[in-house]
Amino acid sequence: MTQPKTDPRVLRTRKLIMDSFIKLSEGKEFKDITIKDITTEATINRATFYYHFEDIYDLLEKVLSEVLLVNFDYNIYQHDELNEEVFTSIFKAITNFQKSLSNRCHRGYEDTIARIIREQLEIIFYKMLLKQSATEEVEALKITAVMLSWGIYGASVEWRRNSKIPPEEFIKLVIPSIMYGIDSRSKN
Repeated sequence: MTQPKTDPRVLRTRKLIMDSFIKLSEGKEFKDITIKDITTEATINRATFYYHFEDIYDLLEKVLSEVLLVNFDYNIYQHDELNEEVFTSIFKAITNFQKSLSNRCHRGYEDTIARIIREQLEIIFYKMLLKQSATEEVEALKITAVMLSWGIYGASVEWRRNSKIPPEEFIKLVIPSIMYGIDSRSKN
């Protein structure tokens, strides 16, 4: 059984709406962008907007998720296993994503951005852990993915606040603990 194909016109309209939102966000803060602004920029009517998105917050979430996945270059991560290179690439993608958003989104939306980043990381880590550890209990892998996603996100926030070194160097300081556990630090 094959899945039905999505109409290319629907995909183009959805992309047009998202691109219009991104363009508007370059000149305005999120809180100042209205549905009317988006529909005018995209040259569509309100009903078309609401066919694709519930509201402006739904649009924000979808745009952030897609931009984040592009930053993650998701195709690479669905085939790799967790190693130093993958952790470094993911960390760099998160820090680049956060830097690109810092001027666009009002501080009040940091929780939404943080949630989206953690959710995407959790999915990526879980899929990679499943491939690496097919024999382990699924629930343990889910919890591990949650811990990794919160930890990597938390490290990115700390890097953004205080670090004067590049993200690659910052994350390499903790990769041994991530990869081999806390005991690996005391044995070195």
